[in-house]
Amino acid sequence: MRSLAKEICLVSGQIGNKRAICKALGIARATFYRACIPVSPKEPRPRWKPPRALSEAEKQVVADILNGDRFGDKAPTEVFATLLDEGHYYCSPRTMYRILEERQEIRERRDVLCHPKYQKPELLATAPNQVWSWDITKLKGPAKWSYFYLYVIIDIYSRHVVGWLVAPRENAELAKHLISETFYKQRIETDELVIHSDRGAAMTSKTVAYLMADLGVTKSLNRPHVSNDNPYSESQFKTLKYQPSFPKNFGSIEDANSFCKGFFHWYNNVHHHSGIALMTPATVHYGFAKECASRRQVVLTKAYGSHPERFVAGPPKTLVLPEAAWINPPKPAINEFDDTKSSGIIIGSVR
Repeated sequence: MRSLAKEICLVSGQIGNKRAICKALGIARATFYRACIPVSPKEPRPRWKPPRALSEAEKQVVADILNGDRFGDKAPTEVFATLLDEGHYYCSPRTMYRILEERQEIRERRDVLCHPKYQKPELLATAPNQVWSWDITKLKGPAKWSYFYLYVIIDIYSRHVVGWLVAPRENAELAKHLISETFYKQRIETDELVIHSDRGAAMTSKTVAYLMADLGVTKSLNRPHVSNDNPYSESQFKTLKYQPSFPKNFGSIEDANSFCKGFFHWYNNVHHHSGIALMTPATVHYGFAKECASRRQVVLTKAYGSHPERFVAGPPKTLVLPEAAWINPPKPAINEFDDTKSSGIIIGSVR
């Protein structure tokens, strides 16, 4: 707008009728007259220096004192007080901090704890008894603030609960006993098994660590404060506590033990798990999955032969058992040169 007003100003000097020109172009005459005022170039703003500021030579003297062998590990306030007792004054403690800050010589001197970066556990199971997950949950007792502790070991591939224990307390010796007994009952060979858990007191104890080393078992732990590193145990505990028959509290440890015995029999042998093609954990764990799938396929094929019109998508097929079970599956590698997805390009075949 200002450049247009300048052009009008030049033209109007030749034509003379400024009001008509501004009216025809829709420009206010105030804008026109403002544009006609010559603009003087701005002079650079002078850098003002306070008269009380230290000179560069004085700053260098203070910096040399602060960084010297005598005061290299002392705070500016300590240096200021020491020099003042000796009859020397160079500047205030705040000015000392400013001088150090200008030279980027201020940092945290305390021994601050730096948390290590924990490796994300990536565990793969393609068959039973390759990876177990174990955890401990509380069961409410007969009185307020009283609990029983349920230890559970689950196979992540078959979802079979291979071992469990109800105890009055959380203890590493009890965990050692359960892991050892379950290990031998399942006839595990050395260097074949990985046992995963969170970072509870019993899980990180030396007692359990020494046991796993003696058995040739690889130990795996959650990352701290990460809730989804142990999904199989957490999911199994939810199935337990969401049962309609799960009581509000247990009258005694015998009561809790009796309930868990019935529940784990149902969970392993009756419950059809959605994560293993609606088979029972025992069926998958003990190698009857293919036989079960074949029987189901026979039933579905027979149903299709009787009423094919009821199956719109064609002959039905049984659910397929997953080939693997993961804890934190690795992310697929992305080809940095493959930008067809981001660019919206569709690649077709050429005949």
